[in-house]
Amino acid sequence: MNGGAVELAKARLQFIVAVVLYGTIGTMTRFINLPSEVVVLVRGSCGALFVLLFQLLRGKRPDVAAIRANLRWLVISGICLGLNWIFLFAAYAYTTVAIASLCNYMAPIIVIAISPFVFHEHIGPKRLACIVAAFVGIMLVSDLPAGIAGGVDLTGAGLGLAAALAFVGIVICNKRIGQVDAYDKVIVQLGASAATVLPYVLVKNGGIPLGGADALSYALLAVLVVVQTGIAYIFYFGAMGVLPVQEIALLGYLEPVVSVLGSALVLHEPLGVSGAIGAALVIAAAALGETVKE
Repeated sequence: MNGGAVELAKARLQFIVAVVLYGTIGTMTRFINLPSEVVVLVRGSCGALFVLLFQLLRGKRPDVAAIRANLRWLVISGICLGLNWIFLFAAYAYTTVAIASLCNYMAPIIVIAISPFVFHEHIGPKRLACIVAAFVGIMLVSDLPAGIAGGVDLTGAGLGLAAALAFVGIVICNKRIGQVDAYDKVIVQLGASAATVLPYVLVKNGGIPLGGADALSYALLAVLVVVQTGIAYIFYFGAMGVLPVQEIALLGYLEPVVSVLGSALVLHEPLGVSGAIGAALVIAAAALGETVKE
């Protein structure tokens, strides 16, 4: 195996590890006995410091000129990231991890749907079929007909879809960001996400309520910051510079698969036959929607 093949295999492994770690977040947060907005605040602020420390240990300082040139879109994307986390973590509290995660993963489909208006891109029949399949899937997963009839609380699904809309904002902003080092981008975005969440935490809680939780909660919060944010982001963005775009798109859909499996195997949350079919539709439609060209 030559050097290029070794580098590609290493990047592929790092990317898979990163998305699998992302996929376990929903399940793990169920065992953290702290308000969801506080978890988001700690994740954003400490995650930014972790990645900054990683860069400094590598002997690299932030490119201040590049950051300043793209500051507006970096900050807005960071605000969208903070909102995405707030809505998603709140959705975990109202519904199953599977439903919240799959609603959040409507984001790629929403991007495809709005692309003719925002990015002036054509939607062909194959991509249109993916959009329809994804919406059918999300109806099956969230049991939308029963919710409309008053039989199901759709708050969790609604929060998951709000998270998806916030993620769409991240995608739109990232398309407008110029040449900025991937890790510098992460540092600013995580920092901005923390700054976005901070006023909400202070108003809702009258401070930052980090006390009162059990030892397990603090241990898992540390894992969330160091492993599932710091290390996962470093692996993710490091691999993105090596892997082909299509492979990144396809491997990225390991995350919702892991979320659904964690929901079922660890939390024993029911999904049902129709929910499982819906989950498969959402994941397949989102993955195919990013790879087909028409």
